Amino acid sequence: MVDGSLGARARRLRLDRGWTLARLSEASGVSRSMISEVERGGRVPTVLVLDRLATALGTTLARLARAETPPGPVVLRHTEQDVFADPAGWERRVLSPVLPGAEFEFMRTTLGGLVDAGTFSPHAPGSREYVAVETGVLRLALDGNDVSLAAGDSAFYPGDCEHGFANPRRGPCVYYLAMDVAGPHRRAPGDGGVAAP
Repeated sequence: MVDGSLGARARRLRLDRGWTLARLSEASGVSRSMISEVERGGRVPTVLVLDRLATALGTTLARLARAETPPGPVVLRHTEQDVFADPAGWERRVLSPVLPGAEFEFMRTTLGGLVDAGTFSPHAPGSREYVAVETGVLRLALDGNDVSLAAGDSAFYPGDCEHGFANPRRGPCVYYLAMDVAGPHRRAPGDGGVAAP
């Protein structure tokens, strides 16, 4: 359900920062060849790769996937929501619109049984994340420290730490995540200007 302009938006965000492929690769930990393929629309990367690119660019996965919506009331029907299915056995559904001046993302994630979604990079200082588990059990790793959350549990944590999500059980785990990416961008190694978180 993601439109075909994701690569073009990623390229525009990179060029707006005056970054080369090498600089974005260094800031994100994603290879130059992968970034080039994503920008050309030649390859569909994993959700984790897309998230690393978005984080390095100081934005959200939703902003890579979709153009901004004018401010005002917005209804996103189920069939209009962007869905990212990862081959590892999990799915992220973006429930929030992309609004001008807001780096906010609200999503619903489903992890299959015994699926580890991986470790996500820290966002800019001042970023915040809120998670609430609907069904199953979620193992939330914050800078390597695990917290177990059961259905009905919720948690808050600063978004500028490494954070990982895994399902330690055989049944599915469904959780909601609200992410507010804020604060100044950190400088990438060797960068003289605005850089990645």
